[in-house]
Amino acid sequence: MDEPGCGSVREQGRRDTALSWKYSVFWCLWASVLKLLPMQASSKKEWFPKVAVFNVPQEAAMAFPHLQQPSFLLASLKADSVNKPFAQRCQDLVKVIEDFPAKELHAIFPWLVESIFGSLDGVLVGWNLRCLQGRVSPVEYSIAMEFLDPGGPMMKLVYKLQAEDYKFDFPVSYLPGPVKASIQERVLPDSPLYHNKVQFPPTGGLGLNLALNPFEYYMFFFALSLITQKPLPGTLHIRTSDCAYFILVDRYLSWFLPTEGSVLPALSSSPGGPNPSPAPRTPTMPFASYGLHHTSLLKRHISHQTSVNADPASHEIWRSETLLQVFVEMWLHHYSLEMYQKMQSPHAKESFTPTEEHVLVVRLLLKHLHAFSNSLKPEQVSPSTHSHATSPLEEFKRAAVPRFVQQKLYLFLQHCFGHWPLDASFRAVLEMWLSYLQPWRYAPEKQAQSSDCQARCVSERWAPFVQENLLMYTKLFVGFLSRALRTDLVSPKNALMVFRVAKVFAQPNLAEMIQKGEQLFLEPELVIPHRQHRLFTAPTFTGSFLSSWPPAVTDASFKVKSHVYSLEGQDCKYTPMFGPEVRTLVLRLAQLITQAKQTAKSISDQCGESTAGRPFLSWLGFCSTDTNGSYAANDLDEMGQDSVRKTDEYLEKALEYLCQMFRLSEAQLTQLTLALGTTQDENGKKQLPDCVVGEDGLILTPLGRYQIINGLRRFDIEYQGDSELQPIRSYEIASLVRVLFRLSSAINRRFAGPMAALCSRADFLGSFCRYHLTEPGLADRHLLSPVARGCAARRPRGPRLSLRFLGSYRTLLSLLLAFFVASLFCIGPLPCALLLVLGYLLYAVAMTLLTERSKLHHL
Repeated sequence: MDEPGCGSVREQGRRDTALSWKYSVFWCLWASVLKLLPMQASSKKEWFPKVAVFNVPQEAAMAFPHLQQPSFLLASLKADSVNKPFAQRCQDLVKVIEDFPAKELHAIFPWLVESIFGSLDGVLVGWNLRCLQGRVSPVEYSIAMEFLDPGGPMMKLVYKLQAEDYKFDFPVSYLPGPVKASIQERVLPDSPLYHNKVQFPPTGGLGLNLALNPFEYYMFFFALSLITQKPLPGTLHIRTSDCAYFILVDRYLSWFLPTEGSVLPALSSSPGGPNPSPAPRTPTMPFASYGLHHTSLLKRHISHQTSVNADPASHEIWRSETLLQVFVEMWLHHYSLEMYQKMQSPHAKESFTPTEEHVLVVRLLLKHLHAFSNSLKPEQVSPSTHSHATSPLEEFKRAAVPRFVQQKLYLFLQHCFGHWPLDASFRAVLEMWLSYLQPWRYAPEKQAQSSDCQARCVSERWAPFVQENLLMYTKLFVGFLSRALRTDLVSPKNALMVFRVAKVFAQPNLAEMIQKGEQLFLEPELVIPHRQHRLFTAPTFTGSFLSSWPPAVTDASFKVKSHVYSLEGQDCKYTPMFGPEVRTLVLRLAQLITQAKQTAKSISDQCGESTAGRPFLSWLGFCSTDTNGSYAANDLDEMGQDSVRKTDEYLEKALEYLCQMFRLSEAQLTQLTLALGTTQDENGKKQLPDCVVGEDGLILTPLGRYQIINGLRRFDIEYQGDSELQPIRSYEIASLVRVLFRLSSAINRRFAGPMAALCSRADFLGSFCRYHLTEPGLADRHLLSPVARGCAARRPRGPRLSLRFLGSYRTLLSLLLAFFVASLFCIGPLPCALLLVLGYLLYAVAMTLLTERSKLHHL
């Protein structure tokens, strides 16, 4: 079977490849040495003249097995990796994989895998597949994808070594935390992936190792490269779905977990030759043994690794099973049930923190697993119809999600819900969770075709999935509620997440399925013994890989209880999703949604008023700017009216879905909204945060603190200090502001008496001076803090000149623009300056008259 990207190399001919000449020269040198040896000269003399150039490595390796050819091959490839370009190196590797037998290739395999995927400690990045994109580096991307394709040269190398039953050591220290801790404690992990693979260190050796076959070794490195490599820098904006690593994961899943047909056979070791027979995982385990967690009362010691006889039928899917187990173990098995319970403590330290890229790859795995499991034939979906005639692949499809994924994914999601930052990046975790909750989205189109009414409803066919994943729906929904109550729902991104969850859970018939599952769990145990639920997934370590399924459990209540106890433990305290506690949280979220809608509208109105009310001359720097700053607790100010519209739409639909799910009436919402004081006052402005009056003023309540943190309400904060001593703004020139402050301070000290005398006059000149030399509105300011009020009373301010406005970029730019426009009309700088001064005097006279008239009107 030809690999993609290798035909061009074959067409060039082996005589045209410099690599063959290099190896030929090496063997000729060895031949010269052997000719000098008297005991071997007569026996080896006639060999080399008959050897063709391109067959020298193969035939010489057969003739001289004692020679250290692999070390030379490895050294040569290492040198080429430094000196040759990427494309040439890949062509040379294809040549080596084709020409050399497995005996010589096994020495370069660990180095080659590490050079591609990087070192386990993250120091070497390898080919950096997580950053390699086709639109940025099309040539390197194409070469790498062809080389690592499931049908490409690298996988041919894997199967070549697999056929010879080679083993490679993998250090236990780089395995996920729970697995590493279990092995180091000499306890065999539950996953069959590690059975009969743990190697004790020799005398004086360091650390434990796993003895992996080539396929396992390759997949371990491939999966762990997502975890061990350093996270991408924040300044590097790379779309994960466009990266080579993400696309390779998708290709491997499509190849080894096909939704149509069967798994493709392994590549042949030579063109036209028979397929090799890769050895399956040892030992092979029955599907019945893949328990959700370890259920034995006595832990299995690592020295008691039980062997079982391999069923020949398991050879069909051993690669599929290995790939799935490796992906689940490396990507999800970072938290055990004991570790999860410890992490509930607020003082616990996180052992592993997933990245957004990690979560996106896991979501890809879950979506494909749903499609893989849903590709079962209708007559083989139910375990009760299982027969020995079912193919191993169909058997594997039924076991993939519940036996391999469920528990590890639940603990992974629990950790993410509890420890992920309260920002918009949580959207990746949210979509991963929602993808798992909706397997019907990935069902074949034939099953999805129905009437419009039925298409909107969740079919009863999915009731067993909902019941056997009850905690995924209920407990994680409660976890999402606790997050939503702590986020700023005014932000469109956070509002979208609430809308997405509400929309998914409001699908017709889904809430009824969840309620039915809760009823089954809460049924009293009349017949089932106290610990019998633990036996539902009890592992057995005898029998073949394709042994019969355990007897079908027809008691639905028994299934649901087994699911909950296996994920949460024997003594778990279950909170019903449709019980009073969760209903209270939903009502609180509904209230916050209403508040967020009003806040978004208020911010929108405030932005519109501030924009419309800004004087035209303020753009020229002649009017004082707002020195108190603006409210920026969310991203509405940057996104504008369109953002307000989206936020209102998301929140409105989310509120509608929540009312539909939990049967909330309009009267309930209105009553609770009024109770929390979320309505606007008579003037249409927001009220102050919730607080009580104390001896020293207003004291925030816990609700008021929450309202401030989430931007739902705020105090109208004004700058009460000396305007000349405000911090230098970003739109001001720092050095110029300081110089102007010293200049104005000197003028004020020198002419303090004359300025006070002018401002005290009752005529027009006094009004004109008061307009320029006193702060407008100073007497009208109201101080909210009694402490600040006392301090302000002790600091009376007299008339003074302020030149700070000349330090603004906007003022200087306006003056330069005015001089430039004047030059176009042949007006010199001096006349232009006089015109500006005259224009400002006219403006100041008009403003003085208006100010005095307004004062008389108020009197």
